Amino acid sequence: MRAWFGPAWLAGIAISIALGGSAAAETWPARSVTVIVPFGAGGNTDMMARLGTEHLTEKFGQPFVVENRPSAGGAVGTGQVATANPDGYTLLFAAASMVLLTPQLQKLTYDPMKQLVPITNIGTGTQTIAVRRDLPVTTLPEFIAYAKANPGKLNFTTAGTQNISQLAPALLFAKAGIDLVMVPAKSGPQAVSDLMSGQIDVYFGNSSELLPHINSDRIRLLAVGTPQRLAAAPDLPTVAETVPGFEFSSWNGFFAPAGTPEPILAALRNELSAFAKSPAVAERLTSLGIVPGGLTKGETDAVFKHDYAAFAAAIKAAGLASP
Repeated sequence: MRAWFGPAWLAGIAISIALGGSAAAETWPARSVTVIVPFGAGGNTDMMARLGTEHLTEKFGQPFVVENRPSAGGAVGTGQVATANPDGYTLLFAAASMVLLTPQLQKLTYDPMKQLVPITNIGTGTQTIAVRRDLPVTTLPEFIAYAKANPGKLNFTTAGTQNISQLAPALLFAKAGIDLVMVPAKSGPQAVSDLMSGQIDVYFGNSSELLPHINSDRIRLLAVGTPQRLAAAPDLPTVAETVPGFEFSSWNGFFAPAGTPEPILAALRNELSAFAKSPAVAERLTSLGIVPGGLTKGETDAVFKHDYAAFAAAIKAAGLASP
């Protein structure tokens, strides 16, 4: 799973488009735009969504309002956008896994691959594994050895279920040959809080949520799921250094209902792409362990095809059930 998306041309001006088959033109955006985030406030996805919407509000002169609608691992909020009127006034900001992974884990009443189109991404979120500080391990190899010696006695948390937050640790534990008990949280921030309070032994979550606690006296970060070490934490090993071939990350971006006029998509895509690549934003994202976005529209299609297959392989390897 890798970063994505492209160029930069247009910004903050209205676009004349023909809507609903009518010959009459309408200026977009003429009113506020709702951006649904299918996860709780304060997490990795929510943070990137708010970065992007603040920029869009400034550039287009209309409010882009984030609404958090967490439920069913993000499937409910995603479905609300998939079935929304494709007029440019309802958008989705989510991990691409909501489109590529969720339909492989859940039976849905909608088809996100057909009913949603990607606009562009803000960045690719990486995963970091952390343990409560008083667990008697200091490295990933020590953790794996300890878990093997205590099968079923350790627990781990996730930010919801039947989503990427469940798949990442399931894949790691399957590859490492260890057995832990899942105790899901409702959101990433809650998962971190439960880990820091000692209620939970392990959390394999977004780096942006965990890196700020790298020097904490309550949790210990063991490894990251990227192929290379993070610039923001060069002393933190990769999981692949212990479990060869392991790689896990997920990109986060904007989506629109299928059928949204291309001029709207193009304006958003190019403005957001330029924003994600800007030095100030790229520096901020990198400091949080997030890889800034930047692929072209054509590259997006290739990434979608690759990642859909990669998720399918991960589900099989992790032993998770498909619908």
